[in-house]
Amino acid sequence: MNTEVVQASTQPKSRFEHIKRTVYKERQLWLISIPMIIWVIIFSYIPMTGIIIAFMKYIPGKPILSSHWVGLKNFEMFFHSPDFWNILRNTLAISGLNMLFGFTAPIILALLINELRLRVFKRVVQTISYLPHFISWVVVASILFAILGNEGFLNDMLMRLGFIDKPIAFLGEGKYFWGLITATNVWKDVGWATIIYLSAIAGVDSEQYDAGKVDGLGRFGIVWHIILPSIRPTIVLLFILGIGGILNAGFEQQLLIGNSQTREYHEVIDTYAYKYGIQLGNYSYGAAIGLFKSVISLVLVLTVNRISKKKLDTSIL
Repeated sequence: MNTEVVQASTQPKSRFEHIKRTVYKERQLWLISIPMIIWVIIFSYIPMTGIIIAFMKYIPGKPILSSHWVGLKNFEMFFHSPDFWNILRNTLAISGLNMLFGFTAPIILALLINELRLRVFKRVVQTISYLPHFISWVVVASILFAILGNEGFLNDMLMRLGFIDKPIAFLGEGKYFWGLITATNVWKDVGWATIIYLSAIAGVDSEQYDAGKVDGLGRFGIVWHIILPSIRPTIVLLFILGIGGILNAGFEQQLLIGNSQTREYHEVIDTYAYKYGIQLGNYSYGAAIGLFKSVISLVLVLTVNRISKKKLDTSIL
């Protein structure tokens, strides 16, 4: 019994010593990381104390703690809002389409670029594919209006060719908005996300390719049996992180491309919080909406991460 007591008392000490030795061993890395850690604490964690206004009726200009405490009233207002189910539908639909196409497209593009044999052409394709990532949504919206507007290039060309008699309101009808915003998001971000998968593919052992060729695998067989299993941890990790952003259906693109005629299809949680929280000065209401979204995202990440850890032995924690 005394032995058990001694072991129980020494276990925390051994853990502390292990942590201490690890930190000392990686001291140079920790020293380099100190400025970034301080930056994250100041600009990411300290502002989180402001979420308390989600449970108050905050009046700008007055101390937060002197505001009237309302509990869950702001959340109840959001849940009972006549727009709640509509904006939740739009958010999940746009995010789901982005996950379906925006998550798989970079993987496919990375596999295709990896099959290119000419190194110069490969670099040119990769460069062209991720250039749209650096274009602001203001410019993208201008391009869309120039191409898809009632007097845009596409309508003008279709009318000249005799396919249509009058312009199609691609940007003025809600039924086109989900497909349009999904295609735009994929075009803008597919090249940037491809970089991660190309890096993962570059780390695949070349001996596996040789072994696959010896076994008679063709290009598709090497992709299916060697490359995809090798980059599976990267795919799973990015999928888990992507699930955390399932309620991030966009903000700038909805404000710039959407209009009053497409509001039923383009209004999402972020734009709703901006319009009814920030623009109307109801900061507590906007904070409650943002906190609701963050809590749901955290729960989804932890849930998917736990399932992935049990089923695939891959997780972010």
